[in-house]
Amino acid sequence: MSASFHGDEHSILDNHAGTLMNKLELSVAIGNYDRVRPLIDGEVQIDGVDSIYMLHDPEEIFFRAFRHADFDITELSLSSYTVKTAAGDCPYIGVPVFPSRAFRHTSIYIRTDRGIQTPTDLRGKRIGVPEYQLTANVWARLFLEEDHGIRPQDMTWLRGGYEEPGRVEKINLNLPEGVHVENIPEGETLSGMLASGELDAVMGPRAPSCFMQGHPHVSYLYSDPQQAASDWYQRTGIFPIMHLLGIRKTLVDRHPWLPFSVYKAFEQSKAKALAKLSDTSATKVTLPFVEDQLLAARRLMGEDFWSYGFAPNRNTLERFLVQHHAEGLSQRLLKPEELFHPATLESFKI
Repeated sequence: MSASFHGDEHSILDNHAGTLMNKLELSVAIGNYDRVRPLIDGEVQIDGVDSIYMLHDPEEIFFRAFRHADFDITELSLSSYTVKTAAGDCPYIGVPVFPSRAFRHTSIYIRTDRGIQTPTDLRGKRIGVPEYQLTANVWARLFLEEDHGIRPQDMTWLRGGYEEPGRVEKINLNLPEGVHVENIPEGETLSGMLASGELDAVMGPRAPSCFMQGHPHVSYLYSDPQQAASDWYQRTGIFPIMHLLGIRKTLVDRHPWLPFSVYKAFEQSKAKALAKLSDTSATKVTLPFVEDQLLAARRLMGEDFWSYGFAPNRNTLERFLVQHHAEGLSQRLLKPEELFHPATLESFKI
């Protein structure tokens, strides 16, 4: 019998039949979503893995993942991951698990006293962004351009933190000529500048606090963003992907079975979460009329409205990658297949 030891495993590998191997002890950084709670709570296990879950906000996860590759398995910004993958220097390989998806017609907040009645009125305006390349902002610029003819060159972009000054772009950018991005003044915040009128609008994945607090001159760009998003989905079939899952490449090189095991476990976890959501005999979420919301989502988007996997999401990913490259964010146009480990591009059927 021969045995070998690895630093990331508490294991003895037996080369004979009946091999017994202890599980890999791996860190998993993820948001605290209902669709991953069955994993966190131990109802679902990743085959061969003893998971150490770290529940953080996306900003912390992405900063630590892209600056220091802190985690073994991690939620990743689709945009930042695309930047790094196109450049050939990403420490992670993707798995087609999408922990965060959102329609971004709710992500544009305007001053109501600047004559902004329709999206076309954003031309010439000063738009605040927490980071220019954020996935939510790529999607928002996509539908502004496709539906309303608004190009990034048509606005001035001002970059900074929503509520805390000093936020910086995680990824170095090489933007096309005519796209003007500058940092907001030191000590200022996007929410503060929108409230004071120094910005005409803010675009990003979080609502600024001045909007949440009911500022009398701050509102959504779209008067009914849910209806605008529903109409867009009916025309395009796109439910925007915000985040994907990544695994450290050095781990995958040593354990090629790991990407599919991770994909399978997250798919099982989501299925359990949806079963709980559908059980409205005693509602599991703190929201009235949840059954009506669930029925409306299924009528609009089908039973698998929050799909994982490569095939159901290929078109959505391709549309994103084309927009991302056209904006100068990725140095080459990626194919959707390049985002993921080959073992996760298809699945078995029983």
